[in-house]
Amino acid sequence: MSQTIRLPDVDDETNDLATGLLGQLDRFSRRNRLLEAYYEAERTLRKMHGGIVPEQYYRLGLVLGWAAKGVDSLGRRCNLERMVWSDGNLDDFGYREVWDTNRLGSEVNQAITDTLIHGLSFAVASNGVDDGAQGLVHFYSALDATGERNPVTRGLDNLLIVRARDKERVTALTLLLDGVTIAAQIVDGKWEIVEYSEHPFGVPAAPLVYRPRLRKPMGRTRITRAARGFQDAAGRALVRLEGHMDVYAYPEFWMLGADPSIFRNADGTPMPEWAQRLGRIKGIPDDADRDDALARADVKKFDAASPEPHLKALNTYSKLVAREYSLPDSSVAITDFANPTSAESYDASQYELIAEAEGTVDELSPALRHVVPIAMAMRGGLDEVPEAFRSIDCKWRDPRYISRAAQADAGGKQVAAVPWLAETEVGLELLGLSEQQISRALAERQRAQSLSRLDALVRVAGQEAPADGVTG
Repeated sequence: MSQTIRLPDVDDETNDLATGLLGQLDRFSRRNRLLEAYYEAERTLRKMHGGIVPEQYYRLGLVLGWAAKGVDSLGRRCNLERMVWSDGNLDDFGYREVWDTNRLGSEVNQAITDTLIHGLSFAVASNGVDDGAQGLVHFYSALDATGERNPVTRGLDNLLIVRARDKERVTALTLLLDGVTIAAQIVDGKWEIVEYSEHPFGVPAAPLVYRPRLRKPMGRTRITRAARGFQDAAGRALVRLEGHMDVYAYPEFWMLGADPSIFRNADGTPMPEWAQRLGRIKGIPDDADRDDALARADVKKFDAASPEPHLKALNTYSKLVAREYSLPDSSVAITDFANPTSAESYDASQYELIAEAEGTVDELSPALRHVVPIAMAMRGGLDEVPEAFRSIDCKWRDPRYISRAAQADAGGKQVAAVPWLAETEVGLELLGLSEQQISRALAERQRAQSLSRLDALVRVAGQEAPADGVTG
C-alpha cells in the first residue's frame, strides 16, 4: 500500500496529488529496481532445470555484464561539450558559473546513464535554500522522481522528488508545481514544510527520455526484454559450463575383473580417491580365485566430454545481445568474429551504434535547452527567461571516433573553401581543436594584437615628439 502524504498548510488537492505521484513512483519501482540490478550485475540466476543443477551452482556468483556493456557503449558516445548561443555571449549571463558550479559535463553523463537504464530521468533547475546558491541544476533518476506530462505543452505539469527514505518509507520530498516549490520532511513523526517558494518559471524541470514513442512519450529502457532474456539464457549456459567442468572434465576409468583390495592401503583402510587417481604406474595382480580367462583385470578409459556445445551456446547468446544493443560482434562475442581490416570497415561495424547515439542526443537536447536557460535566468536574478535564450542549443561531441589527423585534414579543406572561417571559433572547431585550445588560441591572439597596437602607438608617439632643444 502506498504511503499517504499530508502536508500542513496546503489544500487537499495538493496533498492528494503528492500521494498519487508517490503511488505512481511505487508502481514503477519494482521494474526500475530490476533494471538497476541488471546494470549493476546484481541479477541472480533463476532456478530452473527441475532441480537437475545442484544448489551450490546458484551461489557461485556467475553473472554477465552485458547490460552495462549495452548501456555504457551508447552512453560514452553521447557527450555534451557545452551549450552554444548564436545570438550572444553566454558568459555575459553567468553561463560559465552555471556550468562549473553544477559540473554539468559530468552530471549530464550520469543522467544519460540513468536515462538509458530506466528510459527516463529528470533535470531540475532551482535556487538553494540554506546556502543561497542560485542557478542550480540537478538530475534525478526514475527511482527517485516522477511527474505528470502535459500532452499539449509536452512539458511537466508537476514533479515529485523523493529526497530521503527510512527503509521503504519516504521521509523527505520536494514537490514542484506551476510557479511553486514545496519542500517537506518528517519531523517527530509529522510532515513539516521546510520551504515554500514562488517563482515565475512554471515547473522548472524537464524529462530526459530515451527512444520515446507517440504512445510511450516518457521513453523506454535500453535494457529491453529481449536483452534481459538473452542475458538470463547465457547465465544458465555459464552454470551448465561450470557444472561440466566440475563433473565431466576428467576422463572416466572403468576397471573390469579387479579385486577391490587393490584400492586399500597396507593396513586395510580404503585408499583416498585422490591417491587412486594420482597413481601413475599401477600394478594389478591376477585374481587367483578366478578362471584363467577371467583372472586378468581390464581397464577401460572414456575421454572427457568437450565443453564446446556450452561455449557455442554462450557465443550465440552474446551475438544475439550484440544485435539487440546495436553493437558489433567484437564487443561481446567470444569467438567467430573478425577484427576490422581498415578504418572504413571499422566505421561500417559501428554505423548502427553511431546512428543510435545521434538519435539519442537529439532526444536529450530539448530537456537541457529548457532547464539550463532557466538556471541562467535564476542566477541572473531575472523575472523570466529572455526570449533570446530560445536559440541556446547543445553542442554534442561527434559520436564517431575520428583521428585528429583525419579531422584536421577534413577541416582544413572546409576552411580552404571558405577562408573567412579561419577567423572564427567555428573554423577552429572544424580543425579539431578542443574548447580549451580554442579559448587559449583566441586569448593569445588577442594579447598579441594588443601588444602590436601598443607598439604601433609607441612608435607613432616617438615620431611626433619634438626633438631635444627645439622650441616652438
